[in-house]
Parts: sequence; C-alpha cells; structure tokens
Amino acid sequence: MTEDVIRRRALRIEQNPGIPLYVFALEAGEIDRVADVARISRDEAGKLFGYQRPEKKQHVKQILEYLDSEDVLFPNGLILALPASVRFRGSRGPNSTDGLSTIGTLEIFLPESPRAPRPAFIVDGQQRSLALARTRRSKLPVMVAGFVAEDIEVQRDQFLRVNTVSPLPGNLVTELLPEVHTKLPTKLSAKKLPSVLVNALNQDADSPFKGLIKQASTITDKRASAVVKDNSLISAIEESLKPSGALFPYKNLSNGTVDTATIRSILITYWSAVRDTFPDAWGMPPTKSRLMHGVGIRSMGRLMDRVMDRVLAVAEPGSPEAYERAKAELALIAPHCHWTKGRWPELNTPWDELQNTPRHISTLSNLLIRIYFQSRISAS
Repeated sequence: MTEDVIRRRALRIEQNPGIPLYVFALEAGEIDRVADVARISRDEAGKLFGYQRPEKKQHVKQILEYLDSEDVLFPNGLILALPASVRFRGSRGPNSTDGLSTIGTLEIFLPESPRAPRPAFIVDGQQRSLALARTRRSKLPVMVAGFVAEDIEVQRDQFLRVNTVSPLPGNLVTELLPEVHTKLPTKLSAKKLPSVLVNALNQDADSPFKGLIKQASTITDKRASAVVKDNSLISAIEESLKPSGALFPYKNLSNGTVDTATIRSILITYWSAVRDTFPDAWGMPPTKSRLMHGVGIRSMGRLMDRVMDRVLAVAEPGSPEAYERAKAELALIAPHCHWTKGRWPELNTPWDELQNTPRHISTLSNLLIRIYFQSRISAS
C-alpha cells in the first residue's frame, strides 16, 4: 500500500528527551485523516481500551456553527499523540534553534486507504476535532501540539492532566486511573486505589457486583444490568480507607504500600453478605431498590466499618467464617430495612423518597448503625 505524506513547518520543543513534542498547523480537513478518537470501551475479557468520552452533539454543533460563520478566529488548538513513524528534519543554519525549540519540517505518513487506521490519536480537543472535520472551511489552519507516544498509558496520563481545568466526567476519570502508572497529582492519586477496587468488583467472577456497576465504558445496551453508579461505591470505599474505617489497617503508612488483595476480600465478603441478606433488593434498578441507589450503597458502606470490625476480630478476611459472621451481623438490621417498599418508620419517609444527598445518606446511615448496635445489645 502506498502512503501519503503531510509535510508541515514545525517547532520541536525541547521538554522531555524521551518524548518529542512538536507545534505545527494542520488544515481543518486534514485532521480527520491524521487523527482518530480513542473511545473508552472494554473488550469481552474486560480489558480497557481508549480514554475518550462520548461525542457531545450539542457542543459540536455550536462549534461548527461558529466555524461556518464569518470572521472566524479559532486559536483553540488540539493535542495529538503522534506515532513513532513521524519524521522531523531540522532546518540548517545558526538561527534554526534558540535552545528551547528547533525549526524544521515534520512529516506525518498517512495510509492511502480511508479505511486504514489513522496514525494519531486526539488527546485533547475531541469535540473541536469533530466540528473541524465537518466545517465548510476545510482549509482553515488549526494549531496542533503533538507528542510522540504510541504507549496508550502515556496518552491516558496526558489526557487526565490536560482535562483538569474543565473537569472530565467522574466515572471516566475513575475508570481510567487504574490504567495510569505514572506519578499522579495528589487529588487523582487518592482516588486511584478505590478506582482499582471498583474495577475489580465489576469484573471479578466472585464479586457480588460483577456486571452491576455503571462505568464510562458500559455499553448502552448493557445498562439495564449495570444499576450501581461507580461514584457511589468509590465514595464508600474512600470513607472506609480513612483512619476510622475498616479498610484503613491494610494501608501501611510507613512505606506507602497497601494490601489490596485483603481489602478486596473484605469488600467481597461484606457485599456478598449484603446481597444474600437482601436478595429481593439486590441487582434491581435504583428506582425499584434503594439498596442499589447511591443512598443505600453509601449508608451500607458506613455500616460495613462497624460490621467488619467485629467480624475481622474473630475471622480471617475472605474466609467462609467471615462471610457467615457478616451475614449473622446483617441479620440484626434486616427486619428494619425497607429497600423496595413501605416506609422507614423511624425516618417517617417512604422507601423511594430517600435520595443520594448528604443529609439523607447521613440520616439513613446513622439509623442503620443505631439499629445495629441496639440489636446487638438486645441479642446479648
């Protein structure tokens, strides 16, 4: 197959000697030939691909309307991940470099077949690129910053970093974090472990949550079975990793390590016991079961810290004994729960009026914890 070549005057910026960075211009009509969008998805084995969120049609429409209007100024650039096949030829002469950048010519090789994979990926500017591909101003010059990185981990890392000003959807960030292995900003780093655990809970065969968690990669036609929002479960795990939580002892603060395997076992033990204590409420859409709703997940997550503290004092994490003891502890609150019908008499609230708000989460979790301790006292 013969190849096309796009040649552009470019600046090579001297930032990272291992990752070449170029600034150049492309025509609007060329972007669709050069770069593709790496949509976030998973294969049948659960492996994560891509990193981009879905197209925002209204946003693209607004950009396109502006591009097709009069007196266009479009300084908004794109960031591309370029293939290793690009070639840069520096210009000769004493004025070709100033120590920060070098002037030259960048060559991007394009396959002649329109069905062949495009050589680059869009890291930032997806919605802009879609509008540029459709504008009647196909010759409009567009500013591009391109770094050479075929490693998708590097692309994901940059994608998360460049989207910190205009926040990405929370579920997209949390699903990508486990796949990024470079040093992250503190805020993102704190979310990585809960995100890793939620990914495992959604995919592992022994997890009660397998296939039930809505993530950014969840395919539309499978959303009927994915009923738990990942952010609710992530928040519950984040709370339990704090000093007062049941998962905190498995973080080694002195060397920064975490016993992820044991934490995973504790989560599976507890939530399997929850599933089997409330089988009629488990796996239902949140409109039909408040156990699967954010308010139920968060409240039961706070109860986990009390229940598993007691269970783990006498049973090994992940053992059959731990599961049976967790079920016995949850049986103390079961008669008082109204996940799918009736009212919570202590709250004077119908089951379906509980919402995923701080006030309702606090009210319900405090009630469950109070009932749990009172029932333990009565049972002793």
